[in-house]
This record gives sequence, C-alpha cells and structure tokens, in this order.
Amino acid sequence: MIPGRVWGATSAELSAELPCDAELSGTVTVCDRAVGVDAPHGLVFAWLCQLRVAPYSYDLLDNFGRTSPRRRDRRLTELAIGQRFMGAFTLIGFAPAEHITLRGAGVAVTYATRPDGDGCRLHARVRFRGPAWLLAPVLIGDFVMMRKQLLTLRELAEREAVAPPARPMSG
Repeated sequence: MIPGRVWGATSAELSAELPCDAELSGTVTVCDRAVGVDAPHGLVFAWLCQLRVAPYSYDLLDNFGRTSPRRRDRRLTELAIGQRFMGAFTLIGFAPAEHITLRGAGVAVTYATRPDGDGCRLHARVRFRGPAWLLAPVLIGDFVMMRKQLLTLRELAEREAVAPPARPMSG
C-alpha cells in the first residue's frame, strides 16, 4: 500500500460517487483525502474557489515562492466551465456549495463539501491515469502537497468563520 492514497476519509466518503469518477478510462489509481472543518460548507466551498489563483499548499514548491492569498476574493466564486485552477487544471464541473471538478494531464479531481454537524467535511478524490506501482513517487508527492492544501483551506475557513464580519478582498 502506498502511503497517502487514503487519508482522513470516512468509509462513507470512500464509497461516495463523485463527478471525477466519470473521468479517465483504463487503469486508474484513486486517492481519497478528507478533513473535518469547523465552518459552514458554503464558506469552505468559497475557499475552494480560491484555488483559481493559488494552490494553498507549500508555496515555495507549488507557487514559485509566492504566498497563497490569506483573504478571500469574493469574485473568485463566480465559476464558469473552462476556467483555470492552480495553473494546471481546468474546471470541468461544479455545483455551488457542493463541489468543483477539475481535469489536468492524466488526472481528474473533485473537491466536495458537505454539511457535518455544526461544520462540514472537505473531501478530495483524485484519479490518476495509470497503475499505482508506476505512479508511486507521484502519489506520495501529491499526498504531501494535498494534505497541506486541505489543512490550509481548513485553517483559513475556520478563521473566517469565527472572525468578526469583514469585507473579503474584492480586487
């Protein structure tokens, strides 16, 4: 078993059908990563939309050293099929406050939010074209980067959820 293929995902999340499941044919390797977030799922979804401009992972490695924005740009929630995300992905599907689905070279990913008690769950499923044994270095690297991404998005959403009302960045 390659570390990080499943991280934080519940059995219900592992068996859930997500839009990326319809993407890529042939041999695919599936990874499920998830975190609980103490923030409303709509707010977490709004933070997912920020992936249009930055990866929210290890910025030195994934964002050419530029810090991913720590304030939300409200305009980024205005989604349209074909928009670029994180520089390498294209938006192929979305449902407001529920999911975004992206495609890149040999990869499809859905980021999904769903209510869970007073907060929500943030679940990312990634489908890579190819067998796990061949993709092992990619899968391990992706896990490290995506874990950081999910934890960062959780931190930012939770911080905003408890902060006094402020105007998100608009420009």
